[in-house]
Amino acid sequence: MTNGYQIKEYGQPVKRYCQTMDLKDDPQLIAEYRRRHSEPEAWKEILDGIRSVGILEMEIYILGNRLFMIVETPLDFDWDTAMKRLATLPRQQEWEDYMAMFQQCREGATSDEKWQMMERMFYLY
Repeated sequence: MTNGYQIKEYGQPVKRYCQTMDLKDDPQLIAEYRRRHSEPEAWKEILDGIRSVGILEMEIYILGNRLFMIVETPLDFDWDTAMKRLATLPRQQEWEDYMAMFQQCREGATSDEKWQMMERMFYLY
């Protein structure tokens, strides 16, 4: 982890959204949440849907039961439009319901309702 993570280059300017969510504080649930997000377990329809709304990259980081997500998009990406569309895609709500047992969220919540947008308060350029 102290070696850092390589960032993909897109050949175009991008913007970044940062969000957070808490999981239930249960080591067994957290382990299962990690497993369900592993490459062999993540549902192809969900990954395809994320890409289809214009998201270039999505990363989720974890510390304890706190999740931090980075979403990279083209500059002309409209978050609200994309999230409304994402919520209507095949199996999306099924996935949200499948993940909800691990998350501190209300029943039936969409991805956009679960993940809280973070405010950038500092940057060094």
